[in-house]
Amino acid sequence: MKNHILICLVLLGLGSTVMAQSDLDPRERLTAGVKAGLNISNVWDSEGQDFQADPKAGFAGGVFVGIPLGMYLGVQPEILISQKGYRGSGTLLGTSYSYSRTTTYIDVPILLQVKPSPYITVLVGPEYSFLMHQKNVFTVGANTVVQESEINNEQIRKNIFGVVGGLDVNIGHVVFAPRMGWDLLNNNGDGTSTTPRYKNRWIQLTVGVKI
Repeated sequence: MKNHILICLVLLGLGSTVMAQSDLDPRERLTAGVKAGLNISNVWDSEGQDFQADPKAGFAGGVFVGIPLGMYLGVQPEILISQKGYRGSGTLLGTSYSYSRTTTYIDVPILLQVKPSPYITVLVGPEYSFLMHQKNVFTVGANTVVQESEINNEQIRKNIFGVVGGLDVNIGHVVFAPRMGWDLLNNNGDGTSTTPRYKNRWIQLTVGVKI
């Protein structure tokens, strides 16, 4: 009986929150949702050497929350599973070869929302990425070698710091979310940071549903 009363109170509370928000401009409402799509990623050489790589597609998806700070501003944290990497090919001693790298991260962008209209939200902010899994595939002639490794990152402060920017195009409960991102620094977990020579850069295209 007590459980039934508690459930009724929770449902009444949620209903009251929805009704209270229904009178607000969409930009002033607390939102949450899920989204999924793909990354088109590559790496770039910060030392400007002769390094060539081709873009690679991978999965991107997760959850997000929009926290309004008035009508025109807000904060949008997200938690995403994000595959990045690159691929390339060439010829060695007359034999063709190809290789690809797929890195799977948990990405945590914390984005500032600028909301000029209910339909368009401009987002920009930092992103922290935690490497979970890496897969390398090497093919030389008819031979293929696959290397996979799970990353046991016990030090939560070891992460990659980057920046992300993009848009949310809001059509009812559906949101189209193009993004661009760049890695900047490695956090070593001891208060120091380093600039990696090869950094991820990516275009992210996802579609989400908001509640």
